[in-house]
Amino acid sequence: MRRIHAKRVLVGEPLDTARLGETLLPKRLALPIFCSDPLSSVAYATEEILLILALGGVALLHLTWYAAAAIVFLLVVVVASYRQTCHAYPGGGGAYVVSAENLGPTAALTAASALLVDYVMTVAVSVVSASPPSPPRSRR
Repeated sequence: MRRIHAKRVLVGEPLDTARLGETLLPKRLALPIFCSDPLSSVAYATEEILLILALGGVALLHLTWYAAAAIVFLLVVVVASYRQTCHAYPGGGGAYVVSAENLGPTAALTAASALLVDYVMTVAVSVVSASPPSPPRSRR
């Protein structure tokens, strides 16, 4: 009983299923929740690319232009895709809605599941990368 009460205080009352489709997060909550994923992806990917190129030293320095060109190409493809999606779904359409209407319910559930896993992994990587590495322990 006490556990249910604590959950109601933290999370709130459950919503009716009919109202869930119309529920929107306020911008002050939606921005930090949903923007952390693309921001961290951009930051970590660039850091890892530069780390690998730095490990190779001057011998791999000439490959930075190819990596930059690949990133720019990928950005152009993503922007074009988002523009098409925004044009096709002016009222808003996330991965689930777009997949459900174009590819069916199985693809929509797969897209939604992938996003959930992605968000969980983004939080995990962000937390781990924010903490300093622990010093090595000596064996006794």
